Amino acid sequence: MKAILTVVLLLSLMMNFAYAHTPSEKPSDATTAEPNEKNIEICTQNLIAIGEAIQAYQKEHDDLPEWLSDLHPKHLADANILVCPEDKTGGKAIASTNVDPRMPVSYGYQFHPEYRKRKSQQRLVYGDAMPLVRCRHHGEDSNCLNLSFSYKIYRSPKVWEHAPETIYGSHAAAITAFEEKLEQHATDMRFFELYSMLITLYVKVGDEQSADELVESFKSTMKPDLWNYFVLGDMLEAMEHYEDMLETFKEAEQQHPGNKFILSRLAYVYETLGNFELAERYMRKADPAYELIGKPVPDFSATDLDGDPISLQDYRGKVVLLDFWAVWCGPCIAEMPNLKKVYDTYKDDGFDIIGISLDNDEAKLRDYLKENNILWRQVFSGDGWMNPVAQQYGIRAIPAPWLIDREGNLITHKARGHDLERLVVEALKDESTNR
Repeated sequence: MKAILTVVLLLSLMMNFAYAHTPSEKPSDATTAEPNEKNIEICTQNLIAIGEAIQAYQKEHDDLPEWLSDLHPKHLADANILVCPEDKTGGKAIASTNVDPRMPVSYGYQFHPEYRKRKSQQRLVYGDAMPLVRCRHHGEDSNCLNLSFSYKIYRSPKVWEHAPETIYGSHAAAITAFEEKLEQHATDMRFFELYSMLITLYVKVGDEQSADELVESFKSTMKPDLWNYFVLGDMLEAMEHYEDMLETFKEAEQQHPGNKFILSRLAYVYETLGNFELAERYMRKADPAYELIGKPVPDFSATDLDGDPISLQDYRGKVVLLDFWAVWCGPCIAEMPNLKKVYDTYKDDGFDIIGISLDNDEAKLRDYLKENNILWRQVFSGDGWMNPVAQQYGIRAIPAPWLIDREGNLITHKARGHDLERLVVEALKDESTNR
């Protein structure tokens, strides 16, 4: 069991790193609008009422509810309390994942069946100060409203882990909480994320001595395994000690030669230090797809979501985006409006998209495609990360948008955001000129 836990924790760390250094997307108008303080007050009162209802439910059932809708009508008579006044959809979910099954609900419940195991683990680390119910409808990033497991209301960024002082009330209180946890669980991997977070807090309050002492303390007990190298690397990054970080991952490379996650970290550090030649060399080692750029992409043969045969060869003569994605992938969903815009603009000019879905739930996938009027073909196997096409192309992180020219050569495997339309236009123009 301990070995399984170690693998799960390591994979979680690796997947988090896959997104750690991705440039952030340009915020939409909705996320930059001024928050409505009156609606924030109404929402706060809603959260207080929801907290009281949860406590009543817990007293009766000796457990938290599976969904917030379980509170209605016995413990929460007014269903409108479950809808935030700033929610333009009236509680109707945009995506079909982790949606309350009974009624419209605006609030993000952190203890529903699919989250319960992971949030129980987080609760062990952060205690009852962490969010139980969240509202993300109030514009600015700092105006996410939270109801904690201890039934207190506070504001935080949308990613509350990035600002632990908001859940504990101050930097000093967060530092004290983390120090106490690490004193009790210094070698327990379930608590290792606290090391870099505590370092970050020390840096924020200007306590460099405590940061240095914590690094040395961790070094004195660490073993030469992947998990420990990444924890130490995160600590050094939080202190901006990039030269030390470089030495850490060079040692890690010696211990674990060829590990692509270590190679990726070395590429990042070299880039940060301004050594772009070595950064590119290590990135190419870490990501074999770089070697395909300008070369023919291997063909695949599969059936689409409607059961019809599909292959890359079928699209020869078109500029095609081979999009590895999933409904449960937040960055994938965030990119979808951009994909739709580019598809609608250039589909009549020789551009097309093939979706390779890494979902497990076909019904959720079909619902999302229908609700969002996504018309391009999808390859779905139900095997998640083990999707045969994703396995063939070595996909380890999504979104992974491979843009392929009319002759079947890879243009880039990172065709996202503002670059996507530019790259499509260039590919269509170049190929039409050469025909």
